[in-house]
Formats: sequence, structure tokens, C-alpha cells
Amino acid sequence: MKISRLAATLLVCAVCGFILHKYEYTIAFTAVDNAVGMLPVALVLTTGISAVFLLWKKHDKRHIADTVMAVFMMALSIALFPLAIRGNWWIGTVASDVAEAAPDLRLYAPFGEGSLTAKLDEAPVLRISDGLPVLDGATALYPVYAAFAEAVYDEAAFTPDAVLCTNTANAYSALVVGERDVIFVAGASARQLAAAQDAGAELCFTPIGREAFVFLVGKDNPVESITYQEIRNIYTGKTAYWTTLGWLEGGRIIAFQRPEGSGSQTGLQTIMGKLPIQVPQPLPDTGLIGTNSLMRQVSLEWRGVQPAIGYSYRYYATTMYANPEAKLLRIDDVEPTIANMQNGRYPFTADFYAVTRGAPEGNTKRLIDWILSSQGQAIIENTGYAPVH
Repeated sequence: MKISRLAATLLVCAVCGFILHKYEYTIAFTAVDNAVGMLPVALVLTTGISAVFLLWKKHDKRHIADTVMAVFMMALSIALFPLAIRGNWWIGTVASDVAEAAPDLRLYAPFGEGSLTAKLDEAPVLRISDGLPVLDGATALYPVYAAFAEAVYDEAAFTPDAVLCTNTANAYSALVVGERDVIFVAGASARQLAAAQDAGAELCFTPIGREAFVFLVGKDNPVESITYQEIRNIYTGKTAYWTTLGWLEGGRIIAFQRPEGSGSQTGLQTIMGKLPIQVPQPLPDTGLIGTNSLMRQVSLEWRGVQPAIGYSYRYYATTMYANPEAKLLRIDDVEPTIANMQNGRYPFTADFYAVTRGAPEGNTKRLIDWILSSQGQAIIENTGYAPVH
């Protein structure tokens, strides 16, 4: 009997250890600097201790109160764990309903006077004069696909509704229902892939360029480099204070996030893998919402410091909607340059895609084939992204 109890106890310890390892508490325990981040550990240990107590406690009428309490504590800990692992203790939403500020896309409109779209040094080998594919995509990629349209679409046949920019989430939704011919976006989120599958739409992803996913802080933040593990610690809620990262005066980290389905949020989810991302925590002051643009929020000041961190894509953050009060962090001491993207040193480099509903056909295929040619890749490079070849 004792042997079976001992075996069961070892099994309980192994399960608890597995759970703590799965959520990276065994490798990042010293980085946990706040009660919310520590609560999952406390719940796992409470569950384990309660289970062991029940294994070894005599179950008779004299100890029924202890048994009931142990069962209650174990059940409560198990029930609360999903909330604790995401820091999801807030009633209602902590997101803002303030409209988000955004760059002026008119600066990149195809055939616009003084358009900032990238140009070719030679005549394009492709010209599409009728049946123009309808384009849409991520805000950060609008300058790229607007330049594609300006290069190969016949201006006389062009109408503004042929090149739209409704953002990543809306572009995926419109493609799934057949309202777009091709969209230019980062990889799809799990939810977007599921929505396409539910609608019977088979999405075809053609890699056309590469971009760096970057993390930003205020320019006065003394931290210059952050590690991959530190990012995972911050966005799982384990690390909540800059002092853990070496900035003693930084105070609490304000970790901004983007809406579900946006290209940059999908980028963060890719980095985090299967780790649950902590829900956005309440701001210390609602006035810090500002324009509700992460690129602007990341440089906010609170109690004399700039305590925020956020993320974006390199081109958007440095060219398209740059914030002079913010700076990019090195990752594992590697800068997010095009050279480091191409040589593989920068760890958060990802393809972006021309996505179609099914295999591309007709003019859409002709356009994508041209994008993969030397001329299309030159447009990508001249815009400020890295070509795929």
C-alpha cells in the first residue's frame, strides 16, 4: 500500500513539474517578479500538495473536514489555473475604444501626384490593361503592393477600388469570401486559418519578401538589447518590472499589445509559440491611452520614465510611421538590419506573402509571377524590405 502511495506521489510531483516546465517556470523562475506572475506556480503547488495530502491522509470520520478542505483547494486551484496563466482577472475589457491613429496612406497611393511608391529604373515587362486583380493587405505592406500596381497596371484602366488597404484582419476576411483577388500580409493566425477552413476556402501562401519583427521602447529607456527569453517572460506576465532587466529606475513595465488578427499580433503569437500570452493589464492611468497607436504609446512617460514596450515590423516602425521618441531594441544583441535578416542572424525574421483563395490564376498569377521576378523583387527592396531571392 505504501509503495502504491509513494508511486502516486512521485506521479503527482512529475505532473506538477511537467506543467511548470511546459510554461517555462523551471527555466525562468528567477525572472518572476510579481504576484500575478507567481500565482500559476502557487496554484500548481497547491494542487500537488493537496493531492499528496489526500493520498497519505487517513480517510475516516475524524478527518473528514481536512479531506473536504483538501479536495476544495485542489478543485479551486485547477479551476483558477487557466485564468492565472493568462493574468485574466479583470472584469470587462482593458482595451481602448479610442480610434487608432495611423499613417497617411495617400502618400503611397498608386498614380498619385508625388507618390512615395518605389519605382523601377526600367520599363516593367508586365502590363495589365483589363481585369485588374483587386489587391488588399496589411497597412505596413501597402507601399509595396501599391508600387506593384503602379508599375504594372495600365493607368487608364486603374480605379482606386482596385488597390485597397483595410488592414490584415479585414483583408483575410474579404479574401475568404471572395471579395479580393490577392492580399499582401504576414502569415495567418490560427483563428484566420480556422475561419478560412470553415468557409471552405483553401488559402495559398506565396512568399514574396522578408521583414523583421521588432520590439520598441522609449528612446530614454537605457535598455538597448533584450533576449528572446526575456520577451517571453514579459508577455507571459512573469516579468513585470524593468529592474529585473537591469533598469533600476524603470518601474513597472507597460507591455502594449495589438488587436487579435492584426499582422503584428500574429507575429507576437509566432514568437510566443504555445505559451499563453498574458491579457493586456490595466494602464496605471487612462490618459496614457493617448492616440491608441502602439507606435505612439510606446514612448509615453509615466512618473518621469518611459516604461512601455511594444512591437511592430521594422519598415512600419522606422519609415512608414516612425516615432522619433522610440527606438528599436536589439534581440540577443543583434540589430534588426536588412543584412542581419538576410544572413539569418536576426532571430525574428519572417516571410510576408501574396495570399490567394486557391492557386492563383489568370492576371493574378501573372502578377504574382512578376512579383517573384527580378523587377518585382527590386520593388520590394527599393521600398525597404528584404527580397526573398
